[in-house]
Amino acid sequence: MPRLLVFQHVAHEILGTLDPLLRNAGFRIKYVNFERHPDTEPSLEGYDGLIVLGGPMNVDEVDKYHNLKTEVKLIKAAVEKGLPVLGICLGSQLLAKALGAKVRKNSEKEIGWYEVSPTNEGEKDPLISNLMQEEKIFQWHGDTFDLPKGAKLLASSPLCTNQAFRYGQNVYGFQFHLEVDKPMVERWLVVPENKKEIEDLNGKIDPEQIRTETPDYIVRLNELSNNVFGNFIELFGYNKKRKTLPSR
Repeated sequence: MPRLLVFQHVAHEILGTLDPLLRNAGFRIKYVNFERHPDTEPSLEGYDGLIVLGGPMNVDEVDKYHNLKTEVKLIKAAVEKGLPVLGICLGSQLLAKALGAKVRKNSEKEIGWYEVSPTNEGEKDPLISNLMQEEKIFQWHGDTFDLPKGAKLLASSPLCTNQAFRYGQNVYGFQFHLEVDKPMVERWLVVPENKKEIEDLNGKIDPEQIRTETPDYIVRLNELSNNVFGNFIELFGYNKKRKTLPSR
């Protein structure tokens, strides 16, 4: 039975639609909750892969969040061991940093539904080749990363060039959020820290518009989630139990 290590930074950023796919495929999942235990130093020993979730912090806030330095070290070790690795949002930025790339402020915050397009490399990538030329995908980030040396750029958006990359054959960074469902989107919109972030943008982001758009795009997003994350699970070689789950 494959074992997966998951780094979590805040309570509301979870595996989401990834969770039932992983459990259906027979994975045993171990969360490391750095919000509760910032000084813990987990081991990769006995684990078959690593997923690093999102969070509101910046990768360089190591004085405030001691775990960030630990995570970069462990991500680098996981890559060197040849484990499948997936970084989502903050996780993709930590992955990029572990691979020697710079993480910096994006020109504009993306919060809500934004157009994402695969690159030529993305169109033939084993994970994201099912993305159409223009997909509305959920985002919540203010930072971006430079493309790590040797990585392949897989997707871009008009406001953020580096939306997804692959390093080697089984290491992926996604700036966007394929893992959300409708309840997660609503939960994120009412988290006090998230509400304040939107308010501080002085009307540039309208939470009601996000609520209105979510029913229009969430079914397709969940289809992509099933497909892309299903393909990620295939990287582990444990596919005997895999079934396609219906979109919610």
